[in-house]
Amino acid sequence: MNEPVKKIGKYQIQGELGSGGMGIVYKGWDPAISREVAIKGVNKSALPEGDREHVLQRFRHEAQAVGRLVHPRIVQIYDYIEDEQAAYIIMELVNGKTLAHHLAANEKFGLQEVAQIILQTLDGIGYAHAQGVIHRDLKAANVMINNDGRIKINDFGIARIDSSELTRAGELVGTPSYMSPEQFTGAKIDRTTDLYSIGILAYELLTGRKPFTGTVAAIMQQVVNAVPEKPSALNPALSPEIDQVLGKVLAKKPADRYQTAQEFADAFRDAIDALIDQGKPKTAASLPDASKLLDAARGLRFDAVNGHNADAPQEAFGDSPITLEPGLKKANLLIVDDEERILTALKSLFRQRYHVFTTTDGNKALDFLTRYQMHVIISDQRMPVMTGVEMLRRSREISPRSVRILLTGYSDLASIVGSINDGEVYRFINKPWDNQALQTLVGEAATIAFELANTKSAAVPLPEKMAAGVLVIDEDEEVFRVVRELIGSLCPVFYAEDTDTALSLLKKHEIAVVIADVESSQERLTSMLKLLKQEYPQILSIIATKAKDAELVIDLINQAQVFRILHKPISVPTLKVQLHAALQRHLAYAEVPELVKAHKVEMPEKFRVSTTAVNILRRLGLIRQH
Repeated sequence: MNEPVKKIGKYQIQGELGSGGMGIVYKGWDPAISREVAIKGVNKSALPEGDREHVLQRFRHEAQAVGRLVHPRIVQIYDYIEDEQAAYIIMELVNGKTLAHHLAANEKFGLQEVAQIILQTLDGIGYAHAQGVIHRDLKAANVMINNDGRIKINDFGIARIDSSELTRAGELVGTPSYMSPEQFTGAKIDRTTDLYSIGILAYELLTGRKPFTGTVAAIMQQVVNAVPEKPSALNPALSPEIDQVLGKVLAKKPADRYQTAQEFADAFRDAIDALIDQGKPKTAASLPDASKLLDAARGLRFDAVNGHNADAPQEAFGDSPITLEPGLKKANLLIVDDEERILTALKSLFRQRYHVFTTTDGNKALDFLTRYQMHVIISDQRMPVMTGVEMLRRSREISPRSVRILLTGYSDLASIVGSINDGEVYRFINKPWDNQALQTLVGEAATIAFELANTKSAAVPLPEKMAAGVLVIDEDEEVFRVVRELIGSLCPVFYAEDTDTALSLLKKHEIAVVIADVESSQERLTSMLKLLKQEYPQILSIIATKAKDAELVIDLINQAQVFRILHKPISVPTLKVQLHAALQRHLAYAEVPELVKAHKVEMPEKFRVSTTAVNILRRLGLIRQH
């Protein structure tokens, strides 16, 4: 691959991103869907003859391992190409640098930044573990930091899928400074191995050094036998809670560590929050009424300038003093964006109708939510410390009855999928926005939030048998067969290969969930999903698709209120979890009808009178035949 390369398969080569002894990483362009890509190539002739097939097998294995993973924290693989001279993996282009690059430049990270790096990494690796993939070489060089602050995990080249094993006898797998005791001793590898490596990363970020250093032999001796120095001994600003968390995740025996990424994340987040807040309580016994909230807001605004209020998010502030009119109830609106000009514009737009609170910091927004009820939360998507998707996901946990809106200036499909599957975002708003449309949308969200504010808990367990069923719409019956195997004993499962068949089944049977394979060309199917949500908001839609069209997905989220988005080929465990969640939500709608209003949409009249819409409504029996 020493000669200039202009094209690899359908991909146009725009330059080199890096090179090594065995190959080159190119910057490429996919002309079919107008997308930049990274292309990692291995030159077969540069590989030692005795190791060639083993290295290529690992390379193919990386494509297989990551190709099944679709998550905003993992560098996505799009394609694999191999010919006589070379093998290539076509992947997502990350516009950023590795964590190793930042550390080599002696860059320092604050506690909140360290928390986000570790928590986002754990979020991605936890998803990989749920799909049966163990990375086995997590290190600073394999953690990318995008220019907008998002974390991307890279290089699954020595990952293990379930029970498959590609290492040869006596082969050392991993990078010594980040390796666990079991990797050195050849004992069984499991997901706690990855957690151990992330613990090393956390230790390094918090103290400025790795716990074990020296030659490979010296590191091995320390990892297997020595206890690392407590982080607080190297950085006095750290706390005993940090020592305890890192001591547990770096335990010699896998059984003594945190067993899941979520366990580690929860413990690490709590320790960091406690250190930042210096013992400040995380939740309030009760939420204040509107007048008390306004008093707090005025204090926040005043003390943000004077720096006196230790209990308040220091960059959060309320709007100008408001006198509450008798009988008039205003919604509380929290806006999170790292650009002050955006916050100023939105404050000006909403301050007359709502109690507006703003901040540039996602962590401070979350702290604010633990103490005060917010009816509507609007968050930017691209922020340096905490992404909007992550902020909305965590805000859902803290304040589940708030209505969440994502404000975005770009279309990152992986983040969009994450915002729906993890944050249950109500709507997407594109920058620059239309003021009238945004005011209408926030008004709808505020109305819904007031209706939800005093509703009872909607946690409904699944019964042994349900009358309402699941409808699978797909040209291929594979998803239908899997769904029937997963939940056929719980509820009826119906299959439709096209929209016409689906409409007939919807008219005859009670349907709780629709799973539809949606592509850009299926206008009639997408119209049906939109009309279903308007006419039957209690029916939940799950999209199962190979499509990479962010605009299509956003359109379906905004107009069809899709419940979840799954990429094909679908992970069976993920499908099962999302199906159960959808069925539980359907049952919750019956228990608490107010919840349905949060997912009802109104279609423009011009859409309802279109030929396609009229035909669909007629097939559903909602319009009489003339």
